Amino acid sequence: MRAVVQRVSRAKVTVDGEVTGEIGSGLLVLLGVSKNDAETDADYLVEKIVNLRIFEDAEDKMNLSLIDMKGAMLVVSQFTLYGDTRRGRRPSFIDAAPPAEANRLYEYFVEKSRERIEHVATGRFQAMMDVELVNDGPVTIMLDSEKTF
Repeated sequence: MRAVVQRVSRAKVTVDGEVTGEIGSGLLVLLGVSKNDAETDADYLVEKIVNLRIFEDAEDKMNLSLIDMKGAMLVVSQFTLYGDTRRGRRPSFIDAAPPAEANRLYEYFVEKSRERIEHVATGRFQAMMDVELVNDGPVTIMLDSEKTF
């Protein structure tokens, strides 16, 4: 499972003109699910993300987590995080999970996040989404449950 985590001052997702998820200060999480992922991968990423110390404390040091600052999370499904472009110019998505399994693990990730964070908003799985954000910093972190980076 892969995540691109962006610290934001605000973010929202719109599908067909309807806002499906919106947050103020917190984290935008673009989440990709691979064909080899299980609940343990989601558990690992949830714990890692909510505890990442990437928010400034009173001394302007990145010392606070999402939990510490009581921030929000916006989770957006992003199968293209498993796009393989090592050969040719057209990405291969062979490592991405099939839609039904990807949706199951995406929903599991969201559920587990809601156990840790009060406000968790989402996009809409398999929809064409417009994602708007103001990256605060900018701070962007890439995570992988297999720890490949």
